[in-house]
Amino acid sequence: MSSRTPTAAAPPAPTTVGRLRASGHRRESVKSEMRRNLLGALRDGRDPAPGLLGFGATVLPQLERALLAGHDIVLLGERGQGKSRLLRTLPLLLDEWTPVIDGAELGEHPFDPITPESRRRAAELGDALPVAWRHRDDRYLEKLATPDTSVGDLVGDVDPVKVAEGRSLGDPETIHFGLVPRAHRGIMAVNELPDLAERIQVALLNVMEERDIQVRGHSLRLPLDVLLVASSNPEDYTNRGRIITPLKDRFGAEVRTHYPLELDDEVAVIRQESQLVGEVPDHLLEVLARFTRLLRESTSVDQSSGVSARFSIAAAETVAAAALRRSAILHEPGERAVARPVDLDAVIPVLRGKLEFESGEEGREDAVLEHLLRRATADTVRGRLGGIDLGPLVSLIDQGTQVVTGDDVSAAELLGSLADAETVAPVIERLGARTEGERASAVELALEGLFLARRVAKDTGDDDGRTVYG
Repeated sequence: MSSRTPTAAAPPAPTTVGRLRASGHRRESVKSEMRRNLLGALRDGRDPAPGLLGFGATVLPQLERALLAGHDIVLLGERGQGKSRLLRTLPLLLDEWTPVIDGAELGEHPFDPITPESRRRAAELGDALPVAWRHRDDRYLEKLATPDTSVGDLVGDVDPVKVAEGRSLGDPETIHFGLVPRAHRGIMAVNELPDLAERIQVALLNVMEERDIQVRGHSLRLPLDVLLVASSNPEDYTNRGRIITPLKDRFGAEVRTHYPLELDDEVAVIRQESQLVGEVPDHLLEVLARFTRLLRESTSVDQSSGVSARFSIAAAETVAAAALRRSAILHEPGERAVARPVDLDAVIPVLRGKLEFESGEEGREDAVLEHLLRRATADTVRGRLGGIDLGPLVSLIDQGTQVVTGDDVSAAELLGSLADAETVAPVIERLGARTEGERASAVELALEGLFLARRVAKDTGDDDGRTVYG
């Protein structure tokens, strides 16, 4: 979760149990609290999960029904489908501030202490028991499941320091609590749940069913109030590990995620998530989105591992970096570096390692990627420039005009290659190109489309890295 913003509302005023009770505050379970806030958002027409694209008609309704039912949830989907992002929106359904016993190890509600120490303090201090206020960001705990995760990490273990202080092993106060008890009155998220060893998953059974914990023979009844959510890749059930059947049975809901179904959503995800150091025009983002979608359909790529949204995000960032590098080398003044289709060539060598290919494609990886990138570019040209007569541009090139592009060719030099700028005016207008860099990118897209349609020739020099259309 992101850190609390300075504009967050100040916590409420009551600082003791007596004042809290006098204010009319009522204790509420975390699932009831989230149900109330989710219903309020739905009734007001507010988006309960802002920033999530492409899930509005599929994943989110399932998730909302699970939360309204008060179920623990496992999200099932391939890598890069936004499962972690979805989990991290859940704290937005918690109240911004909630009261806790000041100084308590587990953040217990002042009206309901559950540990021996907190109960003792409540009995001794009565209405003077101090109250602190915890922000919702601090009520979300997340653990990436790894094979070396221990029961102590998740549930707890005997604290040798407390034993050394003279307490007996039978004393429940010798327990050092793990992440799940520390998520009391909040949300506990376990990413990649099948990566937990099966014996570790067994330790969660009591937490999910009985809402208590057992540590090294201690049966400490802690009525934990926690929403447990997890993520998993479908392949994990049979590949790296699996979710044991009794634990799967205890999750009330299994929600399947997916990659964006619509091209516009794919582009929007790239635009939202990428950190671009230069300008990447929409037509190039569309090429990358189409490229990613073609990879997800390709029989040459191992679809069981998926093609993550992180691939297209990293591709956009790489294209922007290529544009920035060219701008620095050429000392281009003024405007922000603008990416052009020639920068797409940087994607394949940099990001090939993010994909898993079928065994029969060994040695053909680059050829497969280059073919699909050309298809994505051609599809984008048809979608973006369909209906525009590019005949005048073809005629200009047939008459001997050559347009040069490359890592060391500026936007001004590329545009200067065109003796008659009017031939590309419809392209520039259709793509909304305003700056010199945007106009050069638009012209280059049209030329690449003509080459892929076999209407003009293209020569890429091996020595100087320049590409000549003509």
